[in-house]
Amino acid sequence: MASRPTGRPATIYDVAALANLSIATVSRVLQGTGPVSEKARARVDQAAYELNYVPLRAARSLAVQRHEAHGLVLPDLAGPFYGDLLMGYERWAAEHGQSVIITVTQGMDYRRNLRELASRVDGIVVHGNALERTAVQDLRRAKVPVVLIAHPPVTGCDSVRSESATSAERLTTRLLDHGRSRLLFVGDPASSYDVSERYAGFSRALSSRELPAPEPERVPLTEQAGAALATKLLQATTRPDGLVCANDELALAALKILRTGGLAVPDDIVVTGWDDVMAARYVSPGLTTVRQPMAELGGLAAQRLHERITGERARARNDVLATQLVLRDSCGTRPGETQTPRNG
Repeated sequence: MASRPTGRPATIYDVAALANLSIATVSRVLQGTGPVSEKARARVDQAAYELNYVPLRAARSLAVQRHEAHGLVLPDLAGPFYGDLLMGYERWAAEHGQSVIITVTQGMDYRRNLRELASRVDGIVVHGNALERTAVQDLRRAKVPVVLIAHPPVTGCDSVRSESATSAERLTTRLLDHGRSRLLFVGDPASSYDVSERYAGFSRALSSRELPAPEPERVPLTEQAGAALATKLLQATTRPDGLVCANDELALAALKILRTGGLAVPDDIVVTGWDDVMAARYVSPGLTTVRQPMAELGGLAAQRLHERITGERARARNDVLATQLVLRDSCGTRPGETQTPRNG
């Protein structure tokens, strides 16, 4: 980090000095107005990043005149999870007179977009691994209120997440109790904090039975990855007797391909998911999954950010919402075992 007077936020003059460019050139880059060379743009971006520069209009809004706007930074918008999360967030924000500006970071250099977002909103919510930890810390140093969703706690930031490890352990134990011993976890624990917690619970259940936890099938949490895995399993001479998938998209795609390929679910192989999206309730067989309160996560994150912006609360807090194991036909049931209704 480049040096500047202790305690003083970086200014456009600091950026210009570090980039060795005129104030006019730096202003054109930061405002997105007027022609500038790519070389100059890169130098300004690098200087602004090193100085943790946030435009002064953002600082003024936080101290005097708020924008009444929240920034929401997501890694992606694909899949049903983000739709439910956004619905919960937007509902709370609308009820409290807040607008929401969304930035998606997948496949782009987010630094300039993040700097611009910080100048237009009163605070920022970050989901999962949408930003590197250093970027989150840079926002905090710039005095931008930050709330994290599905992310390990960071000093000075609020965090909101769903419980994962205990529910994953309960789900896996249930499969073991029903005689399944060759279980495979599907999803990459390195992809997000939530998935790492689900794999930890899966491994803990196996360890309690003195069974080794196999390496997870490290695939993206997408429909395409679930279908590809199922296709590979159909061609294999030996296969697991249960798939514990890190989300419902993986599980639903795998379920369809396995059944189309001639395997009976749950008799030949059981399949479970995570999230309890709407399709999980109506597919045949119904998908056993773990329900997490996605809309509630969004609404609570919006509330926590509002509290920090208004000064209602100064101390950071970490909220963990409960999840629920939802039993349906894809994992099989014993006589007399309670099953969650199809519409629930």
